[in-house]
Amino acid sequence: MRVLVTGGSGFIGSALVRRLVLETGWQVLNLDALTYAASPASLADLEDHPNYTFLHADIRNADAVHQAFAQFEPDAVMHLAAESHVDRSITGAKDFVDTNVLGTFTLLEAARAWRDARGQAAEDFCFLHVSTDEVFGSLGAEGKFSETTAYDPSSPYSASKAASDHLARAWGRTYGLDVRVSNCSNNYGPRQFPEKLIPLMILKALSGEPLPVYGDGSNIRDWLYVDDHARALELIVSHGQAGQTYCIGGDAERTNLQVVSAICDRLDTLHPTDKGRKDQISFVTDRPGHDLRYAIDASTIKDQLGWAPSVDFEDGLARTIDWYLQHEGWWRPILDKTYQGERLGLSA
Repeated sequence: MRVLVTGGSGFIGSALVRRLVLETGWQVLNLDALTYAASPASLADLEDHPNYTFLHADIRNADAVHQAFAQFEPDAVMHLAAESHVDRSITGAKDFVDTNVLGTFTLLEAARAWRDARGQAAEDFCFLHVSTDEVFGSLGAEGKFSETTAYDPSSPYSASKAASDHLARAWGRTYGLDVRVSNCSNNYGPRQFPEKLIPLMILKALSGEPLPVYGDGSNIRDWLYVDDHARALELIVSHGQAGQTYCIGGDAERTNLQVVSAICDRLDTLHPTDKGRKDQISFVTDRPGHDLRYAIDASTIKDQLGWAPSVDFEDGLARTIDWYLQHEGWWRPILDKTYQGERLGLSA
């Protein structure tokens, strides 16, 4: 299998690339623009691997994308490249529309042209569009998102992803492209850029800084360990159905406050201080349009493909904290040069 992965130097993308190269033996072309949240260090050990190739290119660059298809001749595309931080989308929505909508359009057109040029030789070609549960909006106290949940995005980020989901499905229905869509819950694990909740809290807790929790910390997310997500994406490409959507969740609902408190507890055990780190928790003005609760019904991918999360939240969080403690060489350059933990986006 020859797979073109977009955004393979990002958090989820690098976990996926590592799985495909090291565990499946597939040939991977990682097409990545290396924006601020990408980290070449996440895949540094694969640079000389015979199954791995890196291409520095932007999915909005049609010439570069068409050339990548022609030269690599992929059997599948796994499209993960996206602007993905809600707070950044509040103050800079254009980047999200440009990358998530126009970039996806450019990639779909290149995939269609390549398939048409190859004819029957490309009849097994598929395009996996990787998306988020945030396109569904906010849940109340009951229920879960599924493949039939209506779209109701709340932020510029989720709206741009919803638009890209619609484009992908339309290219399947109108042009007959084998398009598969996945909508995942909140990912966590090693190598996540430290503007996201879990790595941000780990690093701030270690440095003795305040731990900013939006509102009262009662917003709920369904947490999915990144390696479980990568395994699900591989299954969708290798055994999924054309035109099918797959919701992927970790069966691990936690409030933000519970997550931050669990991080404090583990760090207090591993690196005790005079005061418990929960004293560092600080409640701050909530994010505009902050969705209350996300939860995923993953029964479709469980029933059709035999997938289930293998890492429970407590174990996954411990692995994640331990990884950040052991890999300062990965995150220190980010804090020194790219992002210092400041709050992004508008206050309410």
